[in-house]
Amino acid sequence: MSLLQPGLGVPLGAAAVVVRGVLRTVSRHEWRGLENLPDGGCVVAANHVSWLDPVTLADVLVAAGPVPRILAKESLFRVPLLGAVLRVMRGVPVSRGTGDAAAALQHAVEAVRAGDRVVIFPDGTLTKDPDGWPMVGKTGAARLALTTGAPLVPLAQWGPQQLLPRTGRPRFWPRPTMRVLVGEPLDLSAYRGRPLTQALLREVTDLVVDAVAQLLSELRGEPVPPRWDPRTGSRRPAVGGQAPPAARPEVEGTA
Repeated sequence: MSLLQPGLGVPLGAAAVVVRGVLRTVSRHEWRGLENLPDGGCVVAANHVSWLDPVTLADVLVAAGPVPRILAKESLFRVPLLGAVLRVMRGVPVSRGTGDAAAALQHAVEAVRAGDRVVIFPDGTLTKDPDGWPMVGKTGAARLALTTGAPLVPLAQWGPQQLLPRTGRPRFWPRPTMRVLVGEPLDLSAYRGRPLTQALLREVTDLVVDAVAQLLSELRGEPVPPRWDPRTGSRRPAVGGQAPPAARPEVEGTA
């Protein structure tokens, strides 16, 4: 039986085949660590390098199991082609700074508890790091994993920004390679069952961003630089730095 996207009548499996066919035409892929993705509900925290990320990551994760749920900026659902793909792939729209952000987090909680893989970009937007590294993260992935008790899996990718840069037109030649490395689920046993204070969420967020950055370092063959802080537009130590506390729970998608 085909799983249908409500309101569209489109089989998710068919949509995945179409997306995969297009990506195979315009790019190569090199994926490692898919065996680290657990069966059942989990939270996948990924770095964010291109507007194409929801599509390329859906391609990876469909190859390793059920179609994932991806938290994405609400405005992307209005982009003609990308919006259609996000809707068919059961994306969760996020309108940051509004009550809808909290609702998106609740939808994500329900999805994880129902057994879905939910993808979150801790950067909360395309990275502003001048060299494309993860920034100081927002706390939504940590909150979702600790609220549900689900595994929190770091994932690094490199290549979508070559196919679709932040600015300018798509680049189809030379044919880029979509590189992905999935890490083992993080050990959050020391944090489970504790009150979700901002300090605890920040500590877990730093832990997952460090893990993603280390995976990206392996993909790129370069050392991890000090973390870029978009609040100050400068770098700070990659490990152990403390960001200013947020005034409200942080929920991130793409921006």
